[in-house]
Amino acid sequence: LLIITDALKRASARSITAVIPYYGYARQDRKVKPRVPISAKLVADLITVAGVNRVISVDLHAGQIQGYFNIPVDNLFAAPVILNYIRKHFKNNLSIISPDAGGVERARAFAKRLNASLAIIDKRREEPNVAAAMHIIGDVKGKTAVILDDMIDTGGTLVQAAQVLTQNGAKHIYACCVHPVLSGNAIKRIEESTIESLVVTNTVPLSKKASECSKIKVVSVSEILGEAIKRVYYSRSVSSLFV
Repeated sequence: LLIITDALKRASARSITAVIPYYGYARQDRKVKPRVPISAKLVADLITVAGVNRVISVDLHAGQIQGYFNIPVDNLFAAPVILNYIRKHFKNNLSIISPDAGGVERARAFAKRLNASLAIIDKRREEPNVAAAMHIIGDVKGKTAVILDDMIDTGGTLVQAAQVLTQNGAKHIYACCVHPVLSGNAIKRIEESTIESLVVTNTVPLSKKASECSKIKVVSVSEILGEAIKRVYYSRSVSSLFV
């Protein structure tokens, strides 16, 4: 990205817009212990210094990351396409599940639009990429539980959340996420879990193994990104896309 940006800049491009559906350094957005980098800020500086004039991304891990850039950032949301899928395929007695406290706002917004109940899983992270789901705040007994998260990495949090939901009497368990990183043994964990299907977007290309997993369903954010690119190119407002 940086090399291409430099080439475009030296070729006298009038403006350069970087479309980054998945901003991969977003989770390192603050110092959680001494002697660690703030990678989200560093990469933002690199992109800006290279010559990018505007960034278009999808569901940043934390909205505050927009402030790391000294250029306009359009943080689009994949919510419309995920909501449409949920409305078509998961209809009865829905309960939207936030896998941790940080995702409550997102889950609440989905629950409100779907007229569904809300539940929260109390999660305690012992070390990086290892999470322990403790208990559920809310009632999921006999309900169709839809776990909602912005990304899935190793799948540990997701699978443990599904186990807790099963133990608490959820009738059906589904999951939705925007960024399917799916590293390590994520696919194996998902296949062996009680999750009936996992709905993801195409912000991250799926590996061959992930593409062959029968539980994973992909919805596209291309229409949202395409509309944003068109509006930026023609200098039109993109405000209506932030829904």
